[in-house]
Amino acid sequence: MPLILEVCVDSIESALAAVEAGADRLELCSNLGLGGGTTPSLGLLKAIRKVAPTSTAPIMVMIRPRTGDFVYTEAEFDVMIEDIHCFRENGVQGVVFGVLTPEGDVDVVRTQRLILEALPLQVCFHRAFDMTRDTRNAWHQLSKIDGLTRILTSGQGTTATLANSLDVLKNLLDLAKYQDPRIEILPGSGINSSTVGALCQVLLPYGLREVHMSGGCWTDGASIWRRDGMGMGIGGAGEWGIWRTSASAIRAVKDVIDSFDEE
Repeated sequence: MPLILEVCVDSIESALAAVEAGADRLELCSNLGLGGGTTPSLGLLKAIRKVAPTSTAPIMVMIRPRTGDFVYTEAEFDVMIEDIHCFRENGVQGVVFGVLTPEGDVDVVRTQRLILEALPLQVCFHRAFDMTRDTRNAWHQLSKIDGLTRILTSGQGTTATLANSLDVLKNLLDLAKYQDPRIEILPGSGINSSTVGALCQVLLPYGLREVHMSGGCWTDGASIWRRDGMGMGIGGAGEWGIWRTSASAIRAVKDVIDSFDEE
């Protein structure tokens, strides 16, 4: 079975680049270059659908009201529920979110509530999982919640391709395979054409079925005149730059993972 490649995007241009390069599924966000992405607008979803039909690449939508941690106020949680309703009514494949307690555990009650609001959509618990204090406990907490489709994780490392991260991912794939096969483990972070081959070699024997990447970078914006010393507080390349997905980066990873299906 071919490996599924999910690509996170935050613009029409990036969505088109990802689809044309062979992405099998999109994770739609806003502000990918700033703190990992937030909830996109409904307008962005509709605009992408006009140029990239969901039959080509289904869309999972990020539900995250702000950057920062994953401990939300009641007001923020209400926003998440409303956003889920909006996207569910507009026919996305699923939603992506993560909610934690102040102590660093999965917020089981809130996670279950969000899943119930999202059903019958797919649900991915995102890399908030990597911020939990205990991987195995977080797995057991999530595995007891009905309706969860997958967990996006770097194996609790800075990238999914580090040795320690791969060990954690192997354990998670084993847990999913033998304890709860309805939940997919989706490795992400640091996935590129130089790293994905080794990751596949290590994890395919454990049941790896999909990988996640951005393939994005800052590109220079179109503004010719730029006021010296002025900006909107982002700093660095992002101050006047635009975050874009590279079609060549996606295509290179797609070529590598497809080669494993041919073996």
